Amino acid sequence: MLIKLTGGRIYDPANGIDGEVRDIFIENGRIVDPSPNAKVAHEYPVHGRVIMAGGIDPHSHIGGGKMTIARMMLPEDHIGQEVERTDITRAGVGHAIPSTMTAGYRYAEMGYTAAFEPAMLPANARQAHMELADTAIIDKGAFAMLGSDDFFLRQLAGKQDFSAIKDYIAWTMHATQAIAVKVVNPGGISAFKFNQRKLDLDEKHVYYGVTPRDIILALARGLKELGVVHPIHIHGCNLGIPGGVETTLATIKGAEGLPIHLTHIQFHSYGTEGDMKFSSAAAEVAEAVNTNPNVSCDVGQVMFGQTCTASGDSMRQFVNTRSAYPKKWVVMDIECDAGCGVVPFKYRDKSFVNALQWAIGLELFLLINDPWRLFLTTDHPNGGPFTCYPHLIRLLMDKAFRQDVMQTINQDALKYSTLASLDREYTLYEIAIMTRAGPARSLGLADRGHLGVGACADITVYDDNPDREAMFATPEMLFKNGELIVRNGKIIKAVNGATHVARPSYDRGIERQLKRYFDDYNTVRMENFRVSDEEILDHGRGSLIIQPTKARLA
Repeated sequence: MLIKLTGGRIYDPANGIDGEVRDIFIENGRIVDPSPNAKVAHEYPVHGRVIMAGGIDPHSHIGGGKMTIARMMLPEDHIGQEVERTDITRAGVGHAIPSTMTAGYRYAEMGYTAAFEPAMLPANARQAHMELADTAIIDKGAFAMLGSDDFFLRQLAGKQDFSAIKDYIAWTMHATQAIAVKVVNPGGISAFKFNQRKLDLDEKHVYYGVTPRDIILALARGLKELGVVHPIHIHGCNLGIPGGVETTLATIKGAEGLPIHLTHIQFHSYGTEGDMKFSSAAAEVAEAVNTNPNVSCDVGQVMFGQTCTASGDSMRQFVNTRSAYPKKWVVMDIECDAGCGVVPFKYRDKSFVNALQWAIGLELFLLINDPWRLFLTTDHPNGGPFTCYPHLIRLLMDKAFRQDVMQTINQDALKYSTLASLDREYTLYEIAIMTRAGPARSLGLADRGHLGVGACADITVYDDNPDREAMFATPEMLFKNGELIVRNGKIIKAVNGATHVARPSYDRGIERQLKRYFDDYNTVRMENFRVSDEEILDHGRGSLIIQPTKARLA
C-alpha cells in the first residue's frame, strides 16, 4: 500500500534538505521513490507542516537494575502521573522514572521513535533487555559497561596481548546484545571497593595498578579496531566536582586522536572561580570540542524540578547521598564487577549551584559549533526527565524566552557564566541534526534519522508553531515503520520497536579463558550469562536489527 505525505516542509540534514517543500512516499514501512503511475492508497495533506525523521535519544536511562530500584524506591514519583489503561495502551505511572510502557508512550507522544540505554551492566543485561522489550513503540539499544570489571582490569594489569582485550570487548557485546560500549568513572567503580574515594585520570588503581587513562585508551582503541561505529562512550573521572574541567580537558587531549564520545559533559565542565569556588568552564570545554574533531558529546542538561539520579558511578553517587531529596538512597555492588547508585534529587532555580549547572549546559549548546557532534540530552533522569526536551528546545531556539527564564533564577550564579552574552538561536535544521541525523550517524543507524529513499519510515509531522515548546511537545502525527501511531499527541496504535545491536568479529578462543574465570569467580555460568537472540525475539514480540560494523563494511 502506497502512502503519500503531501506538501510538507522537510528538514532532513542527512540529505542536505533544509525546509524544502516535498512529498514523501511510504511503502512496506520504507520511504520510496514510486513510479509515476503508482496508485496512492492513502494521502495525508501536510501543507505548511514541519516534517522530520523520528527523534532518536542516544542517552536515556530507561532499562536495567538501577531503574527498577528507582521505581520501587520512589512511589511518590508515581502519584498524579498515571496513564490509564485503554483498548490501545497499558496502564503505567511515573514522572522522572516512568514505568516501561509509559516511557515508550511518552517518547512517541513527543515524536521520538528510538532511545538508547547507555549503561547496561553485563551481569544485568538480561533484565535490561526485558525492560527495554517492555518499553512500547520505540526502537531500543543498550551500551555495555566495561572498565571497572575484574576480568578486563586483570587483562590490563597482566599486560595481555591487545588482541585478547579486543576479543573480550567484542565477546561482551555479543553476549549482552549491545550496540556500543560505555565506561563509567574508568576504574573508579572498582577502586571505590578498595576504599579509594577518588580516582584521577593518571592515578593508579590501588589493586590493579592501572589508571583511568589506560582504561580509556584501551577501550577507545579496541572499539576503533573492531569497527564499532559509536566510539567509546565516556562518563569521565571526577563527575560533578568543581575543577573537574581539568580532567575533561586532559581526557580530550589524552585520547590521542582516537574517536571518543563524552557523555553528559555539563557535569564535567565546572571551574573553581568565585567565593563559592564553583564556576562555569563551558567556554574551555567548548573550545576543546570545537578544535578536536575526534570528539563528540551530549550535554546532560539540568532542568529545574524533582528528578532521580541513577548511575553506575557508585563512587560519586555515594558522595551525592548527602544531597538526596527525599532523604533516601541506594548504593550497591553488583557481581563484584560494577555498582550503581540511586539518589533522588530536586534541582532548584534559586540554588546557586543548580542555577549555574543549568546555565553551563545551555552555554555548551550555544558555544559548541558543530551540531553533528553534539546531542540533545538531559542524561534522563539525572539532569531531568526526557519529557523536558520540548522546553529545552525552546530555550535553544528562542533567545528572548531564554532571557526571560534567566531573570527568574539565582542571579549570582549568572555572574560566573557567559550565558547572558550568547545570542545564538538554533534553527529547525540544527535541531533536526541534534535530535535525529547526528545520533543516527553516531550510532551507525544507516536507515534511521533521515528521510531519504530506503530509510525506515519513522516520520514526525509538527505544526509550525512559533512556540517551539508547544510544537515539539505535541506532534500532529508520528509514523513508525510507515504506520500512523500518534495523532495530535495521542497514541492511536501501539507497536513493538526493534532492538539494535552490533556484532564485531572476535576469536572465540577467548571463551576458554572466560569459562575458567566464570567457573572460579562468578555466580552465573558463562552459558547462562549470554542473552540469546530468542530472548530478544520472544516468539515474535520483538525484533533484532544487527548494525554492520565498519570492519565488516570495509
